[in-house]
Amino acid sequence: MSMIRSFVAAAAVAVTLTGTASAQKTVQTKVGDGGSPHVTSTWTIAGTTVAISYGRPSLKGRAESAMMPVGQPWRTGADEATVITSNKPLHFGSITLPAGSHTIFTEPGSDSWKLILGKLGKEGQWGTPYLPELEIGRVPMKLTKTASPVEQVTYSIDNVGATHVLRIEWGTKSAAVPFTIGG
Repeated sequence: MSMIRSFVAAAAVAVTLTGTASAQKTVQTKVGDGGSPHVTSTWTIAGTTVAISYGRPSLKGRAESAMMPVGQPWRTGADEATVITSNKPLHFGSITLPAGSHTIFTEPGSDSWKLILGKLGKEGQWGTPYLPELEIGRVPMKLTKTASPVEQVTYSIDNVGATHVLRIEWGTKSAAVPFTIGG
């Protein structure tokens, strides 16, 4: 019986350390003018609330290269700028976002992507054109292929011990970047 308890406890720890951030909730907030649903996904991570609000365009048979143009900043969603909000500072590489709301853009590349973090100019800020004067900084993202095609843009956060991974998937692309919380 003691071995079974030890095994169950070890399995629970492994799931906690490698699973998706706890208490993820995704709520549809509206449908954009172009028909893309808009959602807010919220995670609770060690007492910190992280939320990402974004439009979820569908590929609908369109070429990934046309939807995620290489070398050009992209709002990484539909309609309004994608917004990340946290009640504690977030650290992406050398960039620290203070608690509050900021924009997420990406710059797709053929071998890797860049995460572009920016200031939120105003509530409901549109995602195009890209406004370089609001940019805070860029960090590299690791690019891999999805296990199967993803029809709509999807954000997720994975826990890996004290480090967390922000993942963006669409089509056959999966771009990921580690981040930490606090301090």
